[in-house]
Amino acid sequence: MSIPVVTVGDSRDDLVGGLERLHGPVSVVRRCSELAELLAACQSGLARAAVVAAGSEDLTASLVDRLSAVGVVVIALTDNPEETSRLQTIGVAAEAHGVEAAALAARISAAVARLSGPAGRAGPAAEGSPRGVHVGGSAGGSGPGHAADPGHAQRASGGHASAARGPTGKGRLIAVWGPAGAPGRTLVAANIAGELAAEGQSVLLVDADSYGASVAALLGLLDEAAGLAQACRLADQGLLDADALLRIATPVATKAGTFRVLTGITRADRWTELRAAALTLVLERAREVADVTVVDTGFCLEADEELSFDTGAPRRNAATLKSLELADTVFAVGTADSIGVPRLVRGLAELQAAVPHAAPRVVLNKVRAAAVGRSPERQLRAAWERYGPAATLSAFLPSDPAASDAALLSGTLLLESAPESELRRAIATLVCAPAQRNTKSIVFSSTARRLSKG
Repeated sequence: MSIPVVTVGDSRDDLVGGLERLHGPVSVVRRCSELAELLAACQSGLARAAVVAAGSEDLTASLVDRLSAVGVVVIALTDNPEETSRLQTIGVAAEAHGVEAAALAARISAAVARLSGPAGRAGPAAEGSPRGVHVGGSAGGSGPGHAADPGHAQRASGGHASAARGPTGKGRLIAVWGPAGAPGRTLVAANIAGELAAEGQSVLLVDADSYGASVAALLGLLDEAAGLAQACRLADQGLLDADALLRIATPVATKAGTFRVLTGITRADRWTELRAAALTLVLERAREVADVTVVDTGFCLEADEELSFDTGAPRRNAATLKSLELADTVFAVGTADSIGVPRLVRGLAELQAAVPHAAPRVVLNKVRAAAVGRSPERQLRAAWERYGPAATLSAFLPSDPAASDAALLSGTLLLESAPESELRRAIATLVCAPAQRNTKSIVFSSTARRLSKG
């Protein structure tokens, strides 16, 4: 059975004719005049592969992601080495314009087989849903794959989730999540970043909250550039390298260390700029330039593509879901009171459904006797063991409004405004090595020095 192929651009008649004369591997079913027509044809289920003979510069990671989500691989023809490198970055296989029909057919067949295999099978889905591994570079090579959307995979009838892909770099990814109600996600995320930087690690703090980004305000930064949106835009075009990411990220210097920040979107209606495919590339690049990347996520886990008739529409919560899917460690933060704890319990159930592999470390914040009773930690632990989910409590962060207010007023972290506060010590305990929790190392790794000089 031949593989149906659609083409776009002023493709040579001898190339298309050559594919047809092979009588077997592939069959050209439509010649499109532009990418929009090609996308419509692919989403209708007409093809399994798309050959972009001209106009490859208009291909983006998001477009490739949408095609992959409906089981279509993309092969572009270009003789430009820089364009070839860019295409590989966004997951597109590249061939020279002079490629023989038989070689192109073999490349198409291999790419389709890889996408349709057990680890890369894909079905119709929205952006950020299960996608296969793209083929890029030389034959048999692979471009960047993307983690599956496990929640969608569970919901889709007959769907298959693609295997989660390991990071391209060595850096760790920490996501800080919490339910609605201001449990203190941003405070915890920013101070985790500061404590890790004080240990001498190179750290990148990312504000991926698509509802109420506030890292810049907490740190006293001018929030006009929306660093994460800039990085996603470059990543979508395949132009985000390590140097570009370092230029976009804002350096934040403390007495104990320096880290960088990708500030969040300046208005909530800009959430469409944080598409899953682009954010995945940003976080992969972040692993390469930082020892640790800390992501402050939004609260909502709703898989909102189910509410849309357009299966190719962007998802409002894609940034949160994708960050949680890719994270090595997830901290789930909840408020320690009669409203915050039930919210956290329900939120953890939603998190388990949306990202089954997350295995969050549960953190109760704003712990105080006035809201819980005498011996609050003992009371909370007993209640959690009786009524809470299977996840165990990992830490209790004491309520310290004076220290928190002082830090917010001065636009600094707790390690500067209230270094001896119990809240600061409790946050440091979450992530720092025991031998270094009470030290303020200013010895940076080579990557950290590069971040501070960028």
